[in-house]
Amino acid sequence: MDPYFQSLFAERIGGANYGKSTEIYKFEKIKRAKRQAVADFPDRPLLDFGIGENDAIAADNIRARMSHEINLPENRGYADNGCLEFKEAAARFMKATFNVELDPLTEINHSIGTKSALAMAPYLFINPGDVTLMTVPGYPVAGTHTKYLGGIVHRLPLLRENNFYPDLNGLPDDIKQRAKLLVLNYPNSPTGQLATVSFYESVIEFAKKNNIVVVQDAAHVMYSYREKPLSFMQVPGAKDVGIEVHSMSKGWDMIGWRLGWVCGNAKIVRAFADVKDNYDSGQFLATQKAAITALDDASIPKNNRDKYERRLQKLVATLQELGFECELPGGTYFLYAKAPKAIEGGQTFNNAEEVSQYLIREHSICTVPWDDAGAYLRFSVTYVANDETAEDDLMTTLAERLDAVDFVF
Repeated sequence: MDPYFQSLFAERIGGANYGKSTEIYKFEKIKRAKRQAVADFPDRPLLDFGIGENDAIAADNIRARMSHEINLPENRGYADNGCLEFKEAAARFMKATFNVELDPLTEINHSIGTKSALAMAPYLFINPGDVTLMTVPGYPVAGTHTKYLGGIVHRLPLLRENNFYPDLNGLPDDIKQRAKLLVLNYPNSPTGQLATVSFYESVIEFAKKNNIVVVQDAAHVMYSYREKPLSFMQVPGAKDVGIEVHSMSKGWDMIGWRLGWVCGNAKIVRAFADVKDNYDSGQFLATQKAAITALDDASIPKNNRDKYERRLQKLVATLQELGFECELPGGTYFLYAKAPKAIEGGQTFNNAEEVSQYLIREHSICTVPWDDAGAYLRFSVTYVANDETAEDDLMTTLAERLDAVDFVF
């Protein structure tokens, strides 16, 4: 029997049918398959390329600063919209890394990670019936909250034939007229594509022509391999049309510390702060002050970038030997590889999810499937390996497990 409040659940989470769906989210399917593979083959270690977070803890100097700051009485209170010292450190970082001048008082605000910042962004602009433009595949949280507010999400597929950039020129007129937000993510997760100055220039032109605000998610910005890291804010006009969201998680191994910042147009940053005042009470001040040490140490993101680029090079070489069609991504620590269609003389695959399940079930190899814009597998190089020898051993094991499998692409 349903509880009396079953009919009271909000429509945004399913209404009266909340909790009754039998659909299983793909990441839950992966978790179940991993558990089954471990149970069925206890002597066959799982090769986990599905992890989407850094494998290392924060650097010694960051943790030492945190240890010091948590004992200071002045850090015990609510942070609200953040401490000036962190904003100043973010401004120094933007200047040193991208040569971008930002006023820490008016053009920067901290967030409890990029997820919360992206979740709040629609609250600044979206009314019922308004449209948020979002690239797919991608991180869905801004779209989720757009729908919560009665807005509409228009998906922009990232296709290989368009170099994994959205086709902004192909939008229907009615969508452009109703659109208020364009959410981007470069370096792009999971495709690994980098933004270019010319691409950002076209985005700025599009935003101005159609009265649209741009939210650029720069969580992976420090992982750029072919080019120097590029900020949206570097491009003239960017500050007129939007904001950029940065993360302390990816570049500085501060996974779980939940800290990032929003920067760009002063009025949009102010609106974000107003919404944030009614959303949370800020991140722990000691965490913000520890992040100052991180932002002032350029060696940390460089060392991480070198590690993940090395691992990606090894993974690409191994997969290419096995017949996969892939190449070193421009950025992120993800490899986005076309999923095979079949096994020679054997089973066929209807989508990437079936390939992912096959790899876990038959070979104890975990990847993340993406079927939003073609069938692709996402391999992450954030696996745990203590040194380069361990990395090489893992690649050898991967090759041994798949050597006898003749994939058809």
